[in-house]
Amino acid sequence: MKSEVAATAPFFKNGYLVWDDTTRDGVIIDPGDEVDDLLNAATRNKVSVRDILLTHAHLDHITGVVRAKSKLGVPIWLHKDDLFLYDSVVEQGRMFGFAVQKQPAVDRFYQPGVPLTFGNHVVDVLHTPGHCPGGVCLAIGPSGSSGRELFVGDTLFAGSIGRTDLPGGDYDVLINSIRSVLFAFPDDTIVHSGHGPDTTIGHERRTNPFLVS
Repeated sequence: MKSEVAATAPFFKNGYLVWDDTTRDGVIIDPGDEVDDLLNAATRNKVSVRDILLTHAHLDHITGVVRAKSKLGVPIWLHKDDLFLYDSVVEQGRMFGFAVQKQPAVDRFYQPGVPLTFGNHVVDVLHTPGHCPGGVCLAIGPSGSSGRELFVGDTLFAGSIGRTDLPGGDYDVLINSIRSVLFAFPDDTIVHSGHGPDTTIGHERRTNPFLVS
């Protein structure tokens, strides 16, 4: 599996292009203001993007969906519990003093226990509410292997966790999501967050001040 990350002002939110290096099929995760960098990476790496996968629907993670959809014409995926946030992206922008355009309609909702695929890779969709009601983490790895890398949106960061003071946030629910879902993965599992650098499950289990027992 190959991946590239991009981030830009004002939010410096990480968007990801992930692909199968054999088939060149891939997905774009959370296209925001850095969407053109992700699209250019797909062109440069000759990746055929199959889906737009959203970890949640806060505005910094979805402002590039309209550009990605118009360029690629592929399905947009979201958890149904975050549809109220997705549909209110214009109002979200006003809260932060930004003019944000309405995004295209969501094409498909994640279904519990139903993985997605691209090339020879599988995407296990893990519901991890707390940062927002419909937050998910995407566990991606080769088909037939238990190895996964986690694309966690704003659920977990290197040394921190997602904020819970926005509509639908719940601190206790978030901590439970991390402990019960993400900490079920091995310590060497790579974590790609929505902001900041990569980390691992083991490092966060041992050192994250919000999670150390």
